[in-house]
Amino acid sequence: MDQSTRYARLELKEADLIANGQHVLCAYILKPKTGHGYLATAAHFAAESSTGTNVEVSTTDDFTRGVDALVYEIEPEREITKIAFPIALFDRNITDGRAMMASFLTLTIGNNQGMGDVEYAKMHDFYIPPGFLQLFDGPTMNITDMWRVLRRPLVNGGMVVGTIIKPKLGLRPKPFAEACHAFWLGGDFIKNDEPQGNQVYAPIRETIPLVADAMRRAQDATGQAKLFSFNITADDPFEIIARGEYILETFGENAHHIAFLIDGYVAGTTAVTTCRRRFPNQFLHYHRAGHGAVTSPQSKRGYTTFVHCKMARMLGASGIHTGTMGYGKMEGENEDKRIAYMLERDAAQGPFYYQEWQSMKATTPIVSGGMNALRLPGFFDNLGHSNVIQTSGGGAFGHVDGGTAGAISLQQAQDAWQQSIDLVDYAKDHTELRGAFISFPADADKLYPAWRAALKVGG
Repeated sequence: MDQSTRYARLELKEADLIANGQHVLCAYILKPKTGHGYLATAAHFAAESSTGTNVEVSTTDDFTRGVDALVYEIEPEREITKIAFPIALFDRNITDGRAMMASFLTLTIGNNQGMGDVEYAKMHDFYIPPGFLQLFDGPTMNITDMWRVLRRPLVNGGMVVGTIIKPKLGLRPKPFAEACHAFWLGGDFIKNDEPQGNQVYAPIRETIPLVADAMRRAQDATGQAKLFSFNITADDPFEIIARGEYILETFGENAHHIAFLIDGYVAGTTAVTTCRRRFPNQFLHYHRAGHGAVTSPQSKRGYTTFVHCKMARMLGASGIHTGTMGYGKMEGENEDKRIAYMLERDAAQGPFYYQEWQSMKATTPIVSGGMNALRLPGFFDNLGHSNVIQTSGGGAFGHVDGGTAGAISLQQAQDAWQQSIDLVDYAKDHTELRGAFISFPADADKLYPAWRAALKVGG
């Protein structure tokens, strides 16, 4: 059934829709299956996402037609479809009247992803009007609060030097805690990796007290504050809360040094919101493990990494993994810096829409995945600043002199970049950074071809 006469209004202007402030706008890359017209398929997609069904029904009235999702722009040759969703369509909490990301996802990438006339459809951007945006929680904490704990300037406080304890699985409580202590002697921040939790060989009630002790010892030894992001992901919101409360109680006077990590893609918006609302005074660390199933450029359905990260800010993530923009081991490219800009700025241009955040607190980019000291300057050059949380696992513990030296080498790489000093020249007088060249020779040869002669290293 061709529903384009009802669910398409190509005369509508995007600027007017934005000025009116009553619609969420979504841009998709959409391709119909062979034999189906572009506008008819796009209209069917909009109908399925709102008030429509596959036949006309007698219960439809004039009010119902007034909240139809509408295709307002198509470019078939570029496979672009834009749809306007009336904000009245989206579900609200009965407890506080606020909006929910679960409803946003249900409408914008719900059943429409499995329609028989659609070859593929993937959301690449969306726009939220001011009146609707204010109904989302947004973050309570971000990197500024970490800088405060670390006693740094609250503007341009620089990179938080972090790691992930490796191996990600297989360490018992005592070796895990000792690895934390070693890194903290040189670095700032440690996070659980996405699968780390309450394994039978490393139960939380044994691991957490040892890590708390390691933090105290490292702080005493260095005179500097240290940070840890604990994974409290669970299927059950009550389990999330129980883990969080136990961790805060155990760390006691250092509870404000603790972030909580939620595997937001696999555990979903309920888990993120549970953490955001139950622990508003903790940094909410959104780990996106599993997201590549829909966000990868190889996937033609779902939504992009850009969309995923933008939703995370609305949900209240203090920080989210954004990839390495082509400088690490994960999929990515230089232009992914626009993801960071959308997270950290009060207004930014996306692939299709300019979003104003109306002073909603920023979300901090978290950079991880194959990074080491040698790759950091190029990453900072591309991004334009170093105000990120950076977690190197192999980039720290793969250092020839161990985790402490690895942590220090990461800090030295940022120091060199901030002072506009060539990394090889800086390494001449900084032992740990010099060790990073020796530790990662393939990267050194690729990025700094003359390093061996300059640092007097045979090869």
